[in-house]
Amino acid sequence: MPFLPTTRRRFVQLAAAAGVVALVADSTLIEPNRPRIVRQEIALQRWPARLEGFTIALLSDFHYDPFCSAHPLKAAIGMVNGLRPDLIALTGDFVSVPLLSLNSRSGASVAESCAQLLRQMQAPHGLWAVLGNHDFFTDPARVTSALRAVGIQVLGNRSVPIEIDSARFWLAGVDDVLGGTANLDSTLRTVPADEPIVLLAHEPDYADYVARHPVDLQLSGHSHGGQVRIPFVGPLALPELAKKYVAGLYKIGALTLYTNRGLGTVVLPVRLNCPPEITLLTFRRSANQ
Repeated sequence: MPFLPTTRRRFVQLAAAAGVVALVADSTLIEPNRPRIVRQEIALQRWPARLEGFTIALLSDFHYDPFCSAHPLKAAIGMVNGLRPDLIALTGDFVSVPLLSLNSRSGASVAESCAQLLRQMQAPHGLWAVLGNHDFFTDPARVTSALRAVGIQVLGNRSVPIEIDSARFWLAGVDDVLGGTANLDSTLRTVPADEPIVLLAHEPDYADYVARHPVDLQLSGHSHGGQVRIPFVGPLALPELAKKYVAGLYKIGALTLYTNRGLGTVVLPVRLNCPPEITLLTFRRSANQ
């Protein structure tokens, strides 16, 4: 018996409803909880030849909570350790500013739980962090203390040398830019003029300012890659200072920038066409000297 028009319409409606359910399930239950490893080679002119092949695992925007964002972080731990990076860089937003609480400091109450998971990742040259805007606008002292208590070094407007086999580069980190306390001049004050610098800065669009300074590479997060990306449209929303350099590799003058899509979610536990990211950066000395 042929389909009647009403039956055909009903079939289309059911098919559409099934598609919506599948999309919702994927964007809330599957994609947010399945981090992907992105491998990226970074060629820098001033990179020491003796450090050819040095690797940094970059993670960002954990927005820890025990119900949603804990899952991609737990999945990432084994993945990162399996990569055996030389160093791990964490570019902020370990906690979230609460949406429904008048006490913004309460958002930092999960900082210790987040830090206990992060400490399970290992790298011979350590885990290094900077704070993000959510950390700054909750309780930056508590977030910093929680990280340092488990051996994660927090770079607040300072630089440290990473030395291997008589070669070195400088790992620098600024306070959160949106918080108004980032001071790049102070951060770079102790760095010799001819030595390479890798800068951790939560907000990627800060790169336009960083490019005026002798920094070789900036590593950032903050954007979540847009978190929800509509085909042929792009990200539905982007935060301040993450509207220009949304995700991936960029070149701004002599500065190289990499923006990580982050692990967690904010506002809604949803990701669409924008999976959580673990970035493995492999460093090379540029042939263009």
